[in-house]
Amino acid sequence: MPPPQQNARITSDLGYFYKTRMSGQAARLAFTLAEVLITLGIIGVVAALTIPSLIQNHRKQVVEKRLAKFYSVVNQAVKMSEAENGSIINWDNLLYIFDGDYHINTTTNGLEWYNKYLAKYINSVKVEETNTVENSIAVYFSDGSVVLISASSWIFYPHAKDLKTISYEAGFINRDIEQCGKLWFTFAFRDSLCPEKGLIPYGLCTANITEDTIKNHPALGCKKSSVTNERAYCTLMIARNGWKIPNDYPLRF
Repeated sequence: MPPPQQNARITSDLGYFYKTRMSGQAARLAFTLAEVLITLGIIGVVAALTIPSLIQNHRKQVVEKRLAKFYSVVNQAVKMSEAENGSIINWDNLLYIFDGDYHINTTTNGLEWYNKYLAKYINSVKVEETNTVENSIAVYFSDGSVVLISASSWIFYPHAKDLKTISYEAGFINRDIEQCGKLWFTFAFRDSLCPEKGLIPYGLCTANITEDTIKNHPALGCKKSSVTNERAYCTLMIARNGWKIPNDYPLRF
């Protein structure tokens, strides 16, 4: 057995060795300030390049999901209502009157029609009449979307917060047409006029409508440049792609 003095020296030597060894390892494992700043810079550049794309893809997915759900929910409701109210071709029509002063078709029986044929079969959080020029009724859904129903068209907003009051200004219906195909989408409700019954993407029953017409129609085409009416055919473009926004879609989300 070593004497106490030798034990003390061994312990001291081991402590010195351990301290020196660990200090060296710590020095080798530590990052310099320059290395840290470079790493943070790289992370920032990668985030700047990828986050906008991720956000846009998420927004597109939300729109796709809500468009497809809305289309499915309404047409399922139509089928259930037909079992009680008979074929859709015999339903009362959504009526409108022609306003001679403003040249606008104003729906006269929207809430009555909705309550009679669809309200029972659609799970909504709120239904109300609006002060829009078309006298639309607004049906709000639990996923945060809303549809404006009128005799002329059904306007669907994937995000109800984007709903703006429609007003009549200088001879035009002001629904911010530049946002059509992005913040809101145009549908129609057809019965005997179209082989497709119920809710349809606007333009589906237009005779011989081609992809070129959908993209380039001067009044209704789904294109980046301004249209004279609204980008109503954007709904049809997405529907034909399986309710997925095409890669060449002209608008960014």
